[in-house]
Amino acid sequence: MNMKKTDLDRLAGLKLDGQMRGAAVLARFGQGAAQLPDRKEQRRIDSAAGLVPFACKLPAELTQRLRDGAAAHAGGINGLVAELLSKSLG
Repeated sequence: MNMKKTDLDRLAGLKLDGQMRGAAVLARFGQGAAQLPDRKEQRRIDSAAGLVPFACKLPAELTQRLRDGAAAHAGGINGLVAELLSKSLG
């Protein structure tokens, strides 16, 4: 069976594409991701710590003030909101 040069080039490209997709990610590109737990593991860690997800809608101005305050807070936004709620609820 004779193939045209364009067909051979197309098949070579498909072969190369398949090899690239199956190649492992280099270690240096995946270093940051290896340190973070996946979603399931993070939920298990949060549950063991007694943390419960809580969502609410807030005005944009208030959320910006929270973000600004969280930048300087040691616990981040979660710690800041927990601290502010515990102070306000007494």
